[in-house]
Amino acid sequence: MPYDWGPHYIVPSEILKTFSGVVRLREQYDEQLLDKELEELGIHGPITRVSNPWYYRKKGTHTWTKIGESDDRSENFAVRWDTSKLENGQYEVFGMMHVFVRVGDVERAIARENVVEVTVEH
Repeated sequence: MPYDWGPHYIVPSEILKTFSGVVRLREQYDEQLLDKELEELGIHGPITRVSNPWYYRKKGTHTWTKIGESDDRSENFAVRWDTSKLENGQYEVFGMMHVFVRVGDVERAIARENVVEVTVEH
């Protein structure tokens, strides 16, 4: 049974979906649900790091462009995205949260994605 540990999009609030200029993209995850999923997957060990790269693409296109990457949980994996040079329109923002776990001498990783649709309007 998969647990919805995240990532959960929170930029700059959960309801803002129209961007203009510079925004801070942020995501969070639920540590208790993550622990349950790791247990179910049989991945036992300390979490060594969590990393969240961010990408965007114009809706209807195929190629993602990287915005940035963060491993700073205290800042909700924030990255700065300057939308001022983008055309007005619909975009998709993609966050791919990676959780790295030390299992003996090996580092294992699981990942989850979150895609949200936003509007860029200047």
